[in-house]
Amino acid sequence: MTLLLAAGVHADDRAIAYLSREVPLWSKQNQCFSCHNNGDGARALFAAVRAGAPVPNEALEDTARWLLRPLEWDSNHGDPGFSDKKLARLQFAAALSEAVGAGFVKDRTALAQAAESLLPYRERDGSWQVDAEASLGSPATWGAPLATYMARSTLEKADSRRFQDAIAKANRWLERAPAKSTLDAAAVCLAVKSPACAERLRNSQNGDGGWGPYAKAPSEAFDTAIAVLALAAIDPERAAKGRGYLKRTQLPEGGWSATTRPSGSQSYAQHISTSAWAAIALLESAAGPKAPGLPREPSRPK
Repeated sequence: MTLLLAAGVHADDRAIAYLSREVPLWSKQNQCFSCHNNGDGARALFAAVRAGAPVPNEALEDTARWLLRPLEWDSNHGDPGFSDKKLARLQFAAALSEAVGAGFVKDRTALAQAAESLLPYRERDGSWQVDAEASLGSPATWGAPLATYMARSTLEKADSRRFQDAIAKANRWLERAPAKSTLDAAAVCLAVKSPACAERLRNSQNGDGGWGPYAKAPSEAFDTAIAVLALAAIDPERAAKGRGYLKRTQLPEGGWSATTRPSGSQSYAQHISTSAWAAIALLESAAGPKAPGLPREPSRPK
């Protein structure tokens, strides 16, 4: 199946078409699975499946088979772009969670294994710290609030009763987490609906509708995407302006320029992760009620 691009095609459709081509390429060309393509990128495509978008099965079948083997994730043949197994496990687990939610993967046993495998990486205070030395999270490091929110979400979707203690401890950490940046404020707002963090996002939105890593910093696609997700349900007007920024800055092929720290660097990994988060933001914040009915039944990976 091929997704055709034409005049008038929505930004999220163009992003899905682009990621449908890019997601399977990494494993085919490098004989390993990456946290950017097969983690973030695949998660965006599974989210599209859940929304009823026509994602080609062949874009996700290899990734789905890999995600169903969480006990093997640490024995991946190596990703030249990253060496952080903690972040990779968080990203793979989040992708598997979305695959189950979308109905693409039926095996919840694998999701429970993936969730269980996150617990050894948890700090004593209940948080997940991907890069404790980094002052600012990125698509490649997330930052503690976003990592903790994503890990907690996986635990909740896997089995909220089984993991209730870890979920409660993560919530307590998120409720008092320091919001040092736009990304942190948006992640906390997503996790615990903090009024203070929501107000901070409102006050730091730039005139172009986007958000930078800090107030008055130039807008970046990654920071904007997380802010849009955080405000979609509580301030649709602000979120709509953020959507406008993402649509205007989308590249012709369907992705977005990589958000890097410092800004302006070149990174394929961060380009894919940035593009995935932007696509998810557009999908999850789409205006109007969802179309009735269920997504088409995708083929199950063998």
